[in-house]
Amino acid sequence: MLLECLSHPEILEILAVSRKPIGKSHPKLKEYLIPDFLQLPDDDNRLMGYDACSFWAGISSIGMKEPVYSRITYDTTIHFARAILKQNPGMTFIYISGAGTDSSEKGRVMWARVKGKTENALTKMGFKKVYIFRPGFMKLTAGQKNALPMYKYVGWMYPFFKFILPNSTSTLAQVGRAMINSLITGSEKTILEVRDINKMGDELT
Repeated sequence: MLLECLSHPEILEILAVSRKPIGKSHPKLKEYLIPDFLQLPDDDNRLMGYDACSFWAGISSIGMKEPVYSRITYDTTIHFARAILKQNPGMTFIYISGAGTDSSEKGRVMWARVKGKTENALTKMGFKKVYIFRPGFMKLTAGQKNALPMYKYVGWMYPFFKFILPNSTSTLAQVGRAMINSLITGSEKTILEVRDINKMGDELT
């Protein structure tokens, strides 16, 4: 997403809020480092003046108990969303969820329930618009530094996955372009599955 935003002419300024330096410099790019998102104050004026937020933060649920995973996935996301909404009441919020998320919050799969709870809470918070992106397997963009190790180790299998599971795979470039297009042209859908993401990501704006 960041690489796509940096190269898009309609994106004028980007504030990257993260726990660690992202290791990239660009005239459009500013960084705000905060070790713990749950400590972010809701009156922080460094968050002010933005039209949209793309929230990528997350972690694998493998080996995690639900309270810990929920604190990282739900509590952190909602706290950040509240803080940024207070500074930008007309903002559009894009949340990167995941394919298979459980909107009912009642299924057996723990991570899917927690992400579903997070999605549902975001849509009720009062943003101008909320888009929920549910990507599947994603191919990294050349030059991408911050990504789950899994994608670096199995990325070479993307052509195979794309062939057998075309509606479960995307490139990060497609996801990034789809997010930008959702802001420029909008989408009738609030929840975008892989098929929707790929279609929107292939459109020119």
